[in-house]
Amino acid sequence: MERSIILKVILFVSGIIAIGVGGAILIAPIAFHATSGIELGNNVSLLNETRAAGGAIFAVGLLVISGVFIAKLSFTATVVSTVFYLSYAASRLLSIALDGMPSQELLLVGILEMTVGLTCAFALVKYRLQSTL
Repeated sequence: MERSIILKVILFVSGIIAIGVGGAILIAPIAFHATSGIELGNNVSLLNETRAAGGAIFAVGLLVISGVFIAKLSFTATVVSTVFYLSYAASRLLSIALDGMPSQELLLVGILEMTVGLTCAFALVKYRLQSTL
């Protein structure tokens, strides 16, 4: 897979977003989710489950950003970022269909996830095709 500056920027931005979101959920889940109008309360089990998801998101961000610096990981990082962001966006769309409309903040997050995911998918197709020619 060709490692252009555009691909590196895409991976860097998508990795930083995941690291930031995952880190915030891992460190301060109550405050992070409150920005979207979600109250976690003091349910220890819910906080544990939320932090676990935050840790996974953080780890995905580390993997994706490593594709910027380690050439052998560029393809894997692009695939992971594409699947990660598009699966979040698709899950939000399913939730809208099944549960109704969430807060405006979560709608904007879904649009961001779709945009980043589609950008990564574009990069995956573009740079994968160039490397096979």
